[in-house]
Amino acid sequence: MFMRFFTELREAKVPVTLKEYLMLMEAMDKGVIDRNVDDFYYLARSALVKDEKNLDRFDQVFGHVFKGLEKLEGFGVSDIPAEWLKKISDKFLTDEEKAQIEAMGGFEKLMEALAEQMRQQRENGDDGDGEGKGKGKGGQGPNGDSPFGANGYHPEGIRIGQDKGRHGRAVKVWDKREYKNLDDSVELGTRNIKVALRRLRKWTRDGAAEELDMDGTIRGTAEKGYLDIKLRPERRNKISVLIFFDVGGSMDSHIKVCEELFSAARTEFKNMEFYYFHNCLYESVWKDNRRRHAEKIPTWDVLHKFSRDYKVIFVGDATMSPYEITYPGGSVEHWNEEPGAIWIDRVTQTFDDVVWLNPTAERHWDYTPSLEVMRQLVGDRMFPLTLEGLEKAMKELAR
Repeated sequence: MFMRFFTELREAKVPVTLKEYLMLMEAMDKGVIDRNVDDFYYLARSALVKDEKNLDRFDQVFGHVFKGLEKLEGFGVSDIPAEWLKKISDKFLTDEEKAQIEAMGGFEKLMEALAEQMRQQRENGDDGDGEGKGKGKGGQGPNGDSPFGANGYHPEGIRIGQDKGRHGRAVKVWDKREYKNLDDSVELGTRNIKVALRRLRKWTRDGAAEELDMDGTIRGTAEKGYLDIKLRPERRNKISVLIFFDVGGSMDSHIKVCEELFSAARTEFKNMEFYYFHNCLYESVWKDNRRRHAEKIPTWDVLHKFSRDYKVIFVGDATMSPYEITYPGGSVEHWNEEPGAIWIDRVTQTFDDVVWLNPTAERHWDYTPSLEVMRQLVGDRMFPLTLEGLEKAMKELAR
């Protein structure tokens, strides 16, 4: 079963190595966890998954291979219902092994032998759970609390033969697939945007010494023989970010992902500035879309305000007429004296690190001429707004 788990992970493109698999088997051999499938799930995930983008694939394979094996601790073979064993045998036994079972009289004969064993255990006052409780169909034992059966109830129950739990206790973590939107082929949510943005971090300690330095205090106290309290500046992310958001028009269909990106960036980068533009960057930008016509900010002021070490991110689909980028007067909202291409070039010349995040799926890029023009203007540093694309963009900015 474990080898099948390993091979199916490989087939699902989860990069699992033989060394990691052997490490997992060694942990199992040494009893690192109890005989509990949930504990095994967390152990296997820790040992075999190296990148969060593979968590969803891991959960799918785990749920497929170990479906139904929710908790075995404390139960013997005689406690396992015939229906469950039949399903397990169909899943894992070879045709030859199934033929051997049939030669013994079939699965029913095998289970009759197990039932006889259970009867003997009950007569001896021990049926495998220490209290002599029978386990009937649907979990209807003498006290109605068998952990097996479709309708049974038990605090640590196993659900069998039904599509959903009736009591909500037989929870399978891997079936929840909490990380399903971490797949690198899907668009982002706020949580996984934060995960990707954290790759663009450069920690430093600047400013006033106001934070207790525990290690320094211990070391100084040991050296001097009396309490020597040391303070240090707070650890901060040194990275500064400047984001330009395209709004309106074709970007209306991408409002949700842009809001999520904005929310995540505000959380991850304490020193972040943002401005809005429409379609292409021109001689002015704005901070408030409700007052975009009354309170515009000259783009020159923005370029002169921030230092070269700011990381610049454009967010837009770059979907427009190429005329809007390459000609004076190309803007659909006003007369622009200079082409938008000149302003994009000024940004790339002013700041050392510039990338463009595009919420349009990358497979559609070749069908939009303006997108290819903009891609060339930013030095081929345009990335799709997916987990994989955002990771590549952060690596580009961190170079």
